[in-house]
Amino acid sequence: MSKSADVIIIGGGIVGAATGYYLAQAGYKVRLIEKGYLCAGSTGRCIGGIRQQFTSEGSIKLMLESVRHFSNMKEELGIDVHWYPGGYLFLAHSPEKKEAFLANIAVQQSFGLKDVRWVDAYEAGQVAPGLNIDGLLGGSYCPSDGQAYPFAVVNGYAEKIKSLGGRINTFTEVTAILQGGGRVQGVKTAEGPEYHAAIVINAAGPWAKEIGMMAGISVPVEPERHEALITEGVEYLNIPMLVDYRTDGGYFQQFRHNGQFIGCYSPVPSVPGHSTDSTHEFLHEMPKRMLKLVPALAPVKVIRQWSGSYENTPDGNPILDRSPLEGFYVIAGMCGHGFMLGPAIGRMAADFIKKGAKEPPIAEFALERDYSSQEAMK
Repeated sequence: MSKSADVIIIGGGIVGAATGYYLAQAGYKVRLIEKGYLCAGSTGRCIGGIRQQFTSEGSIKLMLESVRHFSNMKEELGIDVHWYPGGYLFLAHSPEKKEAFLANIAVQQSFGLKDVRWVDAYEAGQVAPGLNIDGLLGGSYCPSDGQAYPFAVVNGYAEKIKSLGGRINTFTEVTAILQGGGRVQGVKTAEGPEYHAAIVINAAGPWAKEIGMMAGISVPVEPERHEALITEGVEYLNIPMLVDYRTDGGYFQQFRHNGQFIGCYSPVPSVPGHSTDSTHEFLHEMPKRMLKLVPALAPVKVIRQWSGSYENTPDGNPILDRSPLEGFYVIAGMCGHGFMLGPAIGRMAADFIKKGAKEPPIAEFALERDYSSQEAMK
């Protein structure tokens, strides 16, 4: 079996799989290497939300493209990924949050997200039946935001890579980046084989920093533990993804295809590191936060909990760039948004690599950039 390829991709989540698909579609011989099973990392542990409501031009425009991909994915990949535009509703319980959302909406509309709008408390209760509107001033609502099933998406891309002549190595851990003549030459794996390619892509998610170190490249990505839970399936209530930024808030939605509610919240203080332990504290706390927003969920039973990693950059924006090592690219640091950004990021990365461009396609995604600005809608 040949161990040479045009491109080696490290990481079997949405970013690696989507990038591999679009490169294979362009005629590149692709080898994707994943140390576990496909979707074993952040992608398989996310809650499946897909939104266009960001505050940076790059992220908004990428998400407009991603939603177009998700809406056509059944036809493109030949698999039902359970895409459904159920919407996102960001809740404002303070005048400060209302003003921030109104400013964000203006920015989003200016960059092409035309259906995002402010809804008052009454209308919020209409678009989210059963929502507790006590103390609610309103929210930022985008009906074209939605949901999809991460495992179906990644496996759909993977099957397409293979059908286009690419290879996928699961349970294969990269232990070294091979270099020579001032450029990348391939990778060495824990299982023994070396795989060779003129292009190596670091799409390793929470482990992007460690892969970068193997190449002598500083990649400012830090993992942070986030927990999630899922309930039994119940009748579909037509509630959009609810996002409550209060310190005792959280994020949750109901999957349309099976009626299960899935949700999480951002821990305070944050929990850095690669741990994917689950806690009794989260299992006790998350249902309370859900019930505070939608009291009718009281009879619904939780059936499972887990945790995964956000792959955070200092400014909350991704990295999509070539590195100082010729042929070594970094596509990482999705900051908890990798699943939703993945299709557009993959397409953009493939185009960037095909062109052999020197500058990143979006300046705010450069590897060596000023990380002091902040994405407001993390």
